[in-house]
Amino acid sequence: MSTPTLPACPGQADTALRPLPWRRMAGVTWRQHRIALAGVAVLLGALAVWLWLMGLPLHHAYAAAAACRPAGSAACQGVSGSFSQSAENHVMGSKGPGGVLLQVVPALIGAFAGAPVLARELETGTFRYAWTQGFGRWRWALAKLVLLAVVLAAATAAFGALVSWYYQPDYATSSQALGLYQNSPFGDLFSLREVTFPAWTLAAFTIAALAGMLIRRVVPAIVAALAVYAGLAIATAVLLREHYLTPLVTSSLTVPGTSTAWIISQWSTKDGRLAFGGNPPASLLNQLGSCLSAGNAKPLAGGFPQQLAQCLTRHGYVQWTSYQPAGRFWPFQWIEGGWLLALSALLIAATIWVVRRRAA
Repeated sequence: MSTPTLPACPGQADTALRPLPWRRMAGVTWRQHRIALAGVAVLLGALAVWLWLMGLPLHHAYAAAAACRPAGSAACQGVSGSFSQSAENHVMGSKGPGGVLLQVVPALIGAFAGAPVLARELETGTFRYAWTQGFGRWRWALAKLVLLAVVLAAATAAFGALVSWYYQPDYATSSQALGLYQNSPFGDLFSLREVTFPAWTLAAFTIAALAGMLIRRVVPAIVAALAVYAGLAIATAVLLREHYLTPLVTSSLTVPGTSTAWIISQWSTKDGRLAFGGNPPASLLNQLGSCLSAGNAKPLAGGFPQQLAQCLTRHGYVQWTSYQPAGRFWPFQWIEGGWLLALSALLIAATIWVVRRRAA
């Protein structure tokens, strides 16, 4: 009786064995990762129930404020004020504990689901059996990564739609006219909507899968994936996102859609030359104080912004504002989702390449 041996070359098993059908890997993937998928389902399900229970009262309060007539009456002002105050101080606000929790969900799901896909087999040594079966090592890895990625993307896209529903009163176009509390859609929760939530989850998943293949240990791969994800998310929010489309520039002190627009930067010029950036100098503040004093300022129909604009003009100053209008929200969503999807595909390809190159 001869003793079975492993192939000397990494790709020999793939070519020597007859591949099994791709559909066989669906059952294998489910059996190996059903606990991780169940954990994702429990986490998203619990958060979904939480959002639903907390969102219903807010939506009812918003509907009552929007339907109140006449809008300028004392009673309607009280209803609108109550909604604005409750929405601003809500636990699920972008700065509240609930909002912070939501922002780490894509990283946690991706890292804890992605790192064990390959690292557990390598850490326990069972890859020596799995890679010599009839499916082949690279097809085995590709099938598991793609199947899990599709399931995670579908689940997180549905959850992202629920997140958008929850925060809809903050982003509604009627909120500005009603004087209700309103957020910019480009705020801290931009990465948690229908397009970006699954895209960031896939990025974390593929980063963790590649880290698991390289490190060959589950826990260190999770830590490395979380660190890389955090760096990528910070770099995107601080450096990259504002450049998806060329910002608009206006010299008006009243930016269109001020409460929902994303203000990128502001600067001033005098006689066509850059005067200062950031805070105005003391000399300009003195001039503004003089021309806006009670004796010199004349009431205008537009109020203080127009008075300030006239004061700046009389002294040769023009203030400029660079901003992204709220109408660009969905183009920004698709741009970010697109490059994250491309990055995920590239990381999967890199992982498969490492699997094929690594000797058993």
